Amino acid sequence: MTQSADPRTPLSPTPRSTLTRSKERARTERADLDAVLDAGLVCHLGVLLGGAPVVLPTIYGRDGDTLYVHGSTGAGNLRAALAGDISVAVTLVDGVVYARSAFHFSMNFRSAVVHGRAVEVTDPAERLHALEVITEHAAPGAWSRVRSPNKKELAATIVLALDLTEASVKVRDGGPKDDPADIEHGGVWAGVLPMRQVWGEPIDSADLEPGLAVPNDVLARTAPSRIPVQ
Repeated sequence: MTQSADPRTPLSPTPRSTLTRSKERARTERADLDAVLDAGLVCHLGVLLGGAPVVLPTIYGRDGDTLYVHGSTGAGNLRAALAGDISVAVTLVDGVVYARSAFHFSMNFRSAVVHGRAVEVTDPAERLHALEVITEHAAPGAWSRVRSPNKKELAATIVLALDLTEASVKVRDGGPKDDPADIEHGGVWAGVLPMRQVWGEPIDSADLEPGLAVPNDVLARTAPSRIPVQ
């Protein structure tokens, strides 16, 4: 048996993170969790607010086995995330699976769900690092060329950290799982319509100073070959 090159402990299922259906789609290596989180741009943060569940879409960033999110200090939703256990979910859709029966239509996807207790990041150096991690996740290469947050902006920002110890990863790929009778009957197309996301052309801000070129880190996301040769 080939051993994983990842020295970290594999994902250990808990009652909350154990798949109850389609268990064959579970992934247990931490690299699988990393891959889903690194490929996504928006997570959905589930909290209890006033005794009712609330799901918040927000950007995030991963540093090792820690997930960072941030928001306004006035946001009751993020404050509620400190009051008890939370859940964070990231889902990537890779295609729509067309079957011969409506029952077997599906989607190819990669998903991760993280459970745990978030903690507020108060150390100034870690807060700044967390904001860099979040910014670089959404816009790689931007942090080093833009103005860093000032004291007023930092005071208005709350940063939360969530340990990635308790998590599950689920992946569905391949074609439809049709019943033999439907396959034998024939007459209905079945297959997969792949889905992919691509970056469009950068759009200058309306107030951009004339002649300012699009930065290389932005061009690199549309096509590396567009970066000017120095």
